Amino acid sequence: MRDAFGGIVNIVLVAIFLVIVSGILGLVVNYTKAFRMKNAVISTIEQYEGAASCFTENGTCAKKIIAQAENFGYHPTVLQCSASEGYEKKYDNYGIFCVNEKYTDSGKNKVYTVITQVDIDIPIINRIMGLSIFQVHGDTRAIRK
Repeated sequence: MRDAFGGIVNIVLVAIFLVIVSGILGLVVNYTKAFRMKNAVISTIEQYEGAASCFTENGTCAKKIIAQAENFGYHPTVLQCSASEGYEKKYDNYGIFCVNEKYTDSGKNKVYTVITQVDIDIPIINRIMGLSIFQVHGDTRAIRK
């Protein structure tokens, strides 16, 4: 009888190990998508030199960003932007990224800070750690205005 319980404990431990490993692999894949999306948004904003078409849903720059998000399979469930820090969510229908524009010291250049969200929707982890721990931040180079 003791051997039967020992076998059950081993099966439970193996199952728990597999769940943890698959969860970590899923998080890594989603983090990679968010990181690639951040880089794509930054490079597109730099390519269009911060044009207004990057920040409206119907602009050519915006269409390129949305196409890249579709290509990467990037669809964050919840993206929270801190309005108190000056961030605005762009493309509310898609929720792709948050952006904050700041002028540099000279006042002639703008730097855009982009935030993307890692797509993870596990309620227990979201309540304990919060969503901000699963965000990826990045800055564009200074763009002359």
